[in-house]
Amino acid sequence: MKYVLTYHAAEGFAPRARELFPEHQAHYLDFHARGLLLMIGPFTDEPAGDAMAVFTTRQAAEDFARADPFMLNGLIAGWSVREWNEALF
Repeated sequence: MKYVLTYHAAEGFAPRARELFPEHQAHYLDFHARGLLLMIGPFTDEPAGDAMAVFTTRQAAEDFARADPFMLNGLIAGWSVREWNEALF
């Protein structure tokens, strides 16, 4: 079982995101280095800033969201975590 965190960007996301990206990147690299974050990235369609990340535990996904600089600085309007039962072919 994996856990998918989905972010929904707040109004005015892009200009502030560029400014805060180094802190956000350090945050996700830390989770990755600890083996908690498997992949992360933005969706390519609108709205800009919506993204998802895949974690090994629900707790890691929730901890990530709550402490992410994007969240702490109001760039995220909402987020959710869903269980995902991945299948590889």
